Amino acid sequence: MVYNFVNSKKNFLAKKDKSNKGGIDEQIALLCEAINARDDCFSTSSCSGRMVLVRDALKKGKGLFLFRTHDILEFDSFKKILQEVAGQEQETVMFKQEPCLLVVSCKDAQTQEWLFNQARNNGWKKSGMLSLNKKFLVELMSTGGMEFPIINKGKVLVSDEFLEVVIKKSNQNLKKSWERIYDLEKRVR
Repeated sequence: MVYNFVNSKKNFLAKKDKSNKGGIDEQIALLCEAINARDDCFSTSSCSGRMVLVRDALKKGKGLFLFRTHDILEFDSFKKILQEVAGQEQETVMFKQEPCLLVVSCKDAQTQEWLFNQARNNGWKKSGMLSLNKKFLVELMSTGGMEFPIINKGKVLVSDEFLEVVIKKSNQNLKKSWERIYDLEKRVR
């Protein structure tokens, strides 16, 4: 069977969003729209960057995420959330701050290489080509993330001073991801 890019794009974009969030993050929506407006590519997955509290599990599954935000964190509100989660969880809970991510299906190798180079040369340093044959998938990922255990056996493992530093750095990383998203959107248009 011959791969038909046009039909694949039409069918994919017509599907219901299956993400845990149930929609595209506001900060990356315009970039996805710019990519989807082109004749030679479409977005298959995206995240504008996020901060999460997640159960330390080997496999993804239901109930893995205990807290998730794609917005700037405030110390007092996050500390309260952290204490609530600690009161409910007896296992290890991880804090993760993840950079922006975008997976794109391209019509051909030339489009894939062009998009990869646009992203890679502008701060999306963890990018890679996932498929080099008929689907020409490219995964674009920025830098600037962190991950560490934050709760264990119902106890918060970090001091307020450390938590303030983590929140400040996470917010800076998130803002940097957004700058990279806006920059790539301009280049794609």
